[in-house]
Amino acid sequence: MWRVSQKTLNLGILAHVDAGKTTLTERLLYDSGVIDQLGAVDAGTTQTDSLPLERQRGITIKSAVASFPIGDVAINLIDTPGHPDFIAEVDRVLNVLDGVVLVISAVESVQAQTRILMRSLQRLEIPALLFVNKIDRPGANPEGVLRDIASRLKVAAFAMGCVTSAGTHAASFTVSGADDAGFTTGLTELLAEHNDGLLAAYVQNDAGVPYGQLRAELAGQTRRGHVYPVFFGSAITGAGIAQLMAGIAGLLPTSDGDADGPLSGSIFKIERGSSAEKIAYVRMFSGTVHVRDRLQLGSGLGDKVTAAAVFERGPAVQRQAVCAGQIGKLWGLARARVGDRIGDPAGSDAGLQFAPPTLESAVVPCDPGDKNRLRVALGQLAEQDPLINLRQDDERQEIYVSLYGAVQKEVIQATLADDFNVAATFRETTMICIERPLGSASALEVLQSDGHPYSATVGLHVEPGPVDSGIGFRLDFDPCLVPLYIYKTAGHFAEAMTQYILYTCEKGLYGWRVTDCVVTMNECNYYIGDGPTKRVLPTPRTTAADFRKLTPLVLMDALRQAGTVVCQPIARVRLELPAPRIGDVLSALARLGADTEMPLSGAELSVVMAMLPSAQVRSLQEQLPGLTGGEGVLDASFGGYEPVHGSFPRR
Repeated sequence: MWRVSQKTLNLGILAHVDAGKTTLTERLLYDSGVIDQLGAVDAGTTQTDSLPLERQRGITIKSAVASFPIGDVAINLIDTPGHPDFIAEVDRVLNVLDGVVLVISAVESVQAQTRILMRSLQRLEIPALLFVNKIDRPGANPEGVLRDIASRLKVAAFAMGCVTSAGTHAASFTVSGADDAGFTTGLTELLAEHNDGLLAAYVQNDAGVPYGQLRAELAGQTRRGHVYPVFFGSAITGAGIAQLMAGIAGLLPTSDGDADGPLSGSIFKIERGSSAEKIAYVRMFSGTVHVRDRLQLGSGLGDKVTAAAVFERGPAVQRQAVCAGQIGKLWGLARARVGDRIGDPAGSDAGLQFAPPTLESAVVPCDPGDKNRLRVALGQLAEQDPLINLRQDDERQEIYVSLYGAVQKEVIQATLADDFNVAATFRETTMICIERPLGSASALEVLQSDGHPYSATVGLHVEPGPVDSGIGFRLDFDPCLVPLYIYKTAGHFAEAMTQYILYTCEKGLYGWRVTDCVVTMNECNYYIGDGPTKRVLPTPRTTAADFRKLTPLVLMDALRQAGTVVCQPIARVRLELPAPRIGDVLSALARLGADTEMPLSGAELSVVMAMLPSAQVRSLQEQLPGLTGGEGVLDASFGGYEPVHGSFPRR
């Protein structure tokens, strides 16, 4: 009989695609007694890959939640996609996790996505255990994986035991303990790097540090992200899973939220139910949400909770409340959006951790009569994934979506057909650029001046901001000039103006989104049309619409004076290749416009780092086998934006 535990751990399972995340999730549910039979990814019978497309393709597309117990700890497990096209799903989950199991293949070792995920975990200070999976596979190399973890992830990792019969079906993992002198000595030396007291005890005590003290210190340093314990096993055979489960319960932190505290939660996923009703997935950091509570969301809108469910021993079950530490599903929040905060935003919210989509394509219905149905369908998909960033091209009467890659495009197309009965095609995929201001400039439209169509004064100053800073907005004028009869408070006015600014910046001088700038409102005035100083003028009384319509005109005028530069997305590429082939690869990189660092050359292997326009990555991937005799390995990650040389592309 399941009981609500005093301890809850919200655990993420992360990995590069095909490292075995979903199989590991299935094994954890099975070994904990939640399911009676193991499902298989290839057969489409796993618990968390429930979408028809996931079962057909054998990959995770949407994050999924399941729950299981380990002793007195209730684990809310979130299985996330490993394919880079669906990295946005991982991004939304990170801020609601207490800890992570990062899965690494014992055969493929540390891969591109592994490094990207680890950097994000370190940035957000999320503790993690590393699980080296597939030790039963031919070619498994546990020692080589440990070396790669040290050299490529650059973290303080420590093997928690040893593997025997690697690469065979009999492969097993044994956890080391107090009776293994080499293990305890190595662990003590590692932990002492962050604990001077432990170091002193180690030096002064010939008998060594008591093993119980070592385990407690290991748990503390793991939870602080100083150390990353490494477990080995096979999700297919079950080897090492019991040891991993003990590590999850003993080394990772549990939630410590106060169910009676102030309300604080985060919505990290939106889905639609069988009746097309909106269902919001929420992680509660503090307080309790009850059915019939009216919630004020981060968007400023509110709705009443009509039903709730929490995850207990597998899927979610209906309950009257979702408490601090729990992950639940809420019905009735019709205006909820991914990323909305509930109550006091006490939890971590570090914004986007991974690269934004750098591709876009127009979605066109096969039947022109389906335009409205397509728009509605894409709107519902955008609720689930805001980063697809729907954009309406009024001139061409087409809807554009932002994309990470070809697989995501295929999934959207199949989802439109299967779930919404809308057949659609995609036009050519193109890169998404941005615009940044070249200089500073001001523009002003004065109330009641000749030819001025709006009953308001707006003056704006535009200047470049720091790279990756987004858009900053501030007020710099006499607060008495804020039209409080329209906006109630200065804060309300600033919030409204910020939205007008953000809307205008979606399309710059060349059609791309303007970013990395600071906009200052330095002039403001309005006409109230009455009072002791009333004048008989043809100007109508100022309304919010005057500021909403005038702001884009003034801002675009300022941008035209300042000028903008179009910047294209850049990829940071790392190439491993046979040393004799380095000349050919460097020549190819030069032809593709790459900025290449000094290569690191060894006797047999060379490593080349370069910054390459993202549009050229596919070309490099296609050339690499021929250039390296099939032995070159390429990893690419988002490297930011750099100015386009020559004529600027228009959107």
